Amino acid sequence: MLQGGNNMKVSTKGRYALRLMVDLGVNGGEDKYISLKDISARQNISIKYLEQIVTPLHRAGLVRSVRGAQGGYRLSRKADKYTAGEILRAIEGSFAPIACLETPENECERYHDCATVGFWEGMYKVISDYVDSVSLKQLIDEHMSRQCPGCQEK
Repeated sequence: MLQGGNNMKVSTKGRYALRLMVDLGVNGGEDKYISLKDISARQNISIKYLEQIVTPLHRAGLVRSVRGAQGGYRLSRKADKYTAGEILRAIEGSFAPIACLETPENECERYHDCATVGFWEGMYKVISDYVDSVSLKQLIDEHMSRQCPGCQEK
């Protein structure tokens, strides 16, 4: 997930996965199936690229799908039952900033001698705690409040 030269970045697929899930939450929720064509038009993301994103989300059980003319995708549960972290992990994999933290048990032969492992563990914890503290519902609510400032108070 965190990749690229000297930068630690979420990939475009990860960013688009959150947008896709927010779109499903806003336009369909758990009830209505939404076509990738409709999501593509609203989000300005190609259908082919959305297909690459929705496949791992479906595999992870985060979305449900139905084929056919009335088919499409919908959330598999209520928006407040998702975290941004689980959505991103379905696309990106681990948030571990270094390879030795990707497994539950650190198997690095230098673990006990490593001068910086505590720093990396702390960084990993801060990132994980944050992304796991933000629900899909919060992302949807934030999106809706930007679309219509003042609508949420009514």
